[in-house]
Amino acid sequence: MKVETSPPRITVVGVGADGWPGVPERPRELVLAADTVLGGHRHLAMLPDVPGQERRAWPSPLREGLPGLLASLEGRAVVALASGDPLVSGIGGTLVELLGADAVHVEPAVSSVSLARARMGWPAQGCAVLTLVGRDPRLLMRELAPGHRVLVLSSGADTPGTVAALLAGAGYGASRMTVLGDLGSAAESRLESTAHDWLGTPPEEVPALHVLAVELAGPAGYGLAAGLPDEAFEHDGQLTKRDLRACALARLAPAPGQHLWDVGAGAGSVGVEWMRAHPSCTATAVEADPGRADRIGRNAGRLGVPGLRVVTGRAPDALAGLGAPDAVFVGGGATRPGVLDTCLEALGPGGRLVVHGVTLETEQLLADAYRRHGGELTRIAVETAAPIGTFTGWTPARTVTQWCLTVPDR
Repeated sequence: MKVETSPPRITVVGVGADGWPGVPERPRELVLAADTVLGGHRHLAMLPDVPGQERRAWPSPLREGLPGLLASLEGRAVVALASGDPLVSGIGGTLVELLGADAVHVEPAVSSVSLARARMGWPAQGCAVLTLVGRDPRLLMRELAPGHRVLVLSSGADTPGTVAALLAGAGYGASRMTVLGDLGSAAESRLESTAHDWLGTPPEEVPALHVLAVELAGPAGYGLAAGLPDEAFEHDGQLTKRDLRACALARLAPAPGQHLWDVGAGAGSVGVEWMRAHPSCTATAVEADPGRADRIGRNAGRLGVPGLRVVTGRAPDALAGLGAPDAVFVGGGATRPGVLDTCLEALGPGGRLVVHGVTLETEQLLADAYRRHGGELTRIAVETAAPIGTFTGWTPARTVTQWCLTVPDR
């Protein structure tokens, strides 16, 4: 069946490091015929003169200024210039998000990621791609695993030094780092070093436009499966322990793009592991104690999910105005009036709620919730082997009552 489509509001043309001479004929014609061309100063400066054509640089800050700029160009033939493939950590994705896919036509060039893989001889399925353009470099910490390969889209000449310091600090100083500069141009270059040896390298020796290829070498990482060791987290004892955390996360079922509320977060371990499950998972940790709230932020950064949002406050009041969750974990404070009701009301159909309790009062509350709403009610007892004099015996932890519910269609 033929699908009728409307003309796009904007065309995005990818430009390689070789500049205007490397733009193919078809996208070149689109640029020259446009009423308005948008782009960075570097891209706009490489264009030939076109009488009557308007050229405008991207607004700063970009996200805040784009809607007004695009609205002012309504009805005009608009082309935007971008580096490489505009949908690889580029302006193309931002425009699609703002205008919708049907309003944006993309003419990509070969991406820097494809060129970097070709230069390194790395198959696509054998390496991860991580953008640090405008993002926290600690995102790299989620990728740590010996033998793992990562292509880092750098934000500038300082990025290799920042990455080297993070790797060396995590015991990955032997990792191989390759800076691939000006890929696809006549000035293409290559610098190689270990992370340890890179420390102290002046940024002025690094091409501003580059992709950083990292072959990780270091101790065994934590992996991405639920249930990190308790010692992975800084805590004061207020921590959902490893076995209970894995059990809770199995029922919370993190999925790409979904959001978690971690209520009474303590050390933030459940929210951290939720976000480690997939790069697009997000979480908000709600913790009443300011010291613990600060600790959550440190745990999140060290374990590669610095975007975890921390709200210092006590539920249910602190839950007001938060983005709607797809799942909620209540690790503490369930007996406070209104906490469970607020969490249930916030969840849509298919949302998951997991609540842990260790006191008789919380157990009674969860038994009543199970009677009224259904779900799954479980008592979990964990014992670990420990020395008893010259022998070994079992040391029990506090038994935890767990109530889980998947919200039905209403």
